Amino acid sequence: MKKKVLIIEDNVDIRENVVEILDLANYEVLAADNGRTGVDLALKNLPDIILCDIMMPELDGYGVLYLLLKNPDTAVIPFIFLTAKAEKVDLRKGMEMGADDYLTKPFDDIELLSAIESRLRKKADQQNFYSKSLDQLDNLIAKNEGLAELKKIISERKIRQFKKDQVVYYEGDRGNGLYLLLSGRIKTVKMAEDGRELMTGMYTPESYLGIQALLANEPYSETATTLDDSSLCLIPKDSIEKLLNLYPDVAKEFIKILSNDIREKEEQLLQLAYNSVRKRLADAILRLHKQPGHDADGFKITREDLASMSGMATETVSRTLSDFKDEGLIEKKGSTIHILDPSRLSKMKN
Repeated sequence: MKKKVLIIEDNVDIRENVVEILDLANYEVLAADNGRTGVDLALKNLPDIILCDIMMPELDGYGVLYLLLKNPDTAVIPFIFLTAKAEKVDLRKGMEMGADDYLTKPFDDIELLSAIESRLRKKADQQNFYSKSLDQLDNLIAKNEGLAELKKIISERKIRQFKKDQVVYYEGDRGNGLYLLLSGRIKTVKMAEDGRELMTGMYTPESYLGIQALLANEPYSETATTLDDSSLCLIPKDSIEKLLNLYPDVAKEFIKILSNDIREKEEQLLQLAYNSVRKRLADAILRLHKQPGHDADGFKITREDLASMSGMATETVSRTLSDFKDEGLIEKKGSTIHILDPSRLSKMKN
């Protein structure tokens, strides 16, 4: 069966050129010359993928994306922005809203087809992403009905792709759901009054973000930023609240996760208050080493993030890492750290 592509573009030449290329590539193509018509076509025909210009009359690309994300039937459709080079600075807004990718004009037929094929392939792989993550939920949910319901909620959501160093949410933003990290790494940070950054957590796949904001019905208390290219699923707040009300065992398990997170942060604060520079850095390295997904090749982290995590100046981190390397405790190549002697690091004198 032919895949269905919707192109929303007010420039006649670009729109007709895209339609011609996709026809030759054996796609079924729908075309709209403005945002409002594009939204109507999307709702009526449910295409497999949408290409959309940003600057258009009547309704711009941001408005199109906003309306489509509000509808459960169209929220899961891969969405690619078409943008002129001069508009590239506005792309962050689109990607943070939930767009999957972008193409910068002018683009050739190979770039166009590659972007479409890549997004359709990732959509097909989405269920595999979820299957891996949902396997971990058996330990989270005691009731089979609760597990089945959560699986259903998650499987209906679109995977959002975030580039490295992209902000997922800011401290003070109103939480609109619960994030499940499927791949990549994310750090959470708080800003001190003097402008210094303190890393409060680092998350690896199968982790949930935003539990505290969700359960307390408060804004996010920290800023979450990707350390690598990452894939996340946002589970809407109303869906989670219904699930928690229906299955109390699920609520208990999320509270347990939150309690563990709070305990770890309390321990981190105590270490920052009372431990020496060497002890703080050794503890931070060991915490990173113990995180899931790290292998014998070590883990990657910048000096700046290590400084933020251990409450130290970047220059102090550099000197202390050099000392650890000279003492045979670690190996360091670029931003990759490999622990040689975890026992000595854990017994570091304060």
